[in-house]
Amino acid sequence: MIFVPKYCIINNNVFFFEKRVAWSAMCKGADGMAEKNKVEVRIAGKDYTLVGCESEEYIQKVALYIDKKMTEIMRMNNKLSTSMASVLTAVNVADEYFKAQEEIASLSRELKSAKEEIERLKEENRRLANENAVISNKNTYYQLELAKREAELNEVRNTLEKSTRARI
Repeated sequence: MIFVPKYCIINNNVFFFEKRVAWSAMCKGADGMAEKNKVEVRIAGKDYTLVGCESEEYIQKVALYIDKKMTEIMRMNNKLSTSMASVLTAVNVADEYFKAQEEIASLSRELKSAKEEIERLKEENRRLANENAVISNKNTYYQLELAKREAELNEVRNTLEKSTRARI
């Protein structure tokens, strides 16, 4: 994944964009035209104008998240400058990002392992179903053989009983 910044700061207004990538290439709408949203936000008590491709609600959500993080850091140490609090916020958010990436990688490995186990179990199920069919066929064959033998045995008993009665 390539990270392309979406905002930058110009005269206390935040406009992020990669110099090599035109806004029109980044913010294409359904009609193929560039769609930019300009949103007023407040972070750490300072107003900014953010311009980005995302919805206004999303941009507000991101700004609120950063504001909460900065406020939390500044509450822990009220002697920090806004600049230092910004750097610590960036470090904390980057830490969260990398931990989330590690978690995603771990969950992806677990998912892959679970899918492999499912495939193994499906194959085992197919094998056992085939084995069960073979055993079921053998069982049917042996039941028929048993029925034949019982019929033969009854015939022999009847013949023996007739011959015993005839001798008496």
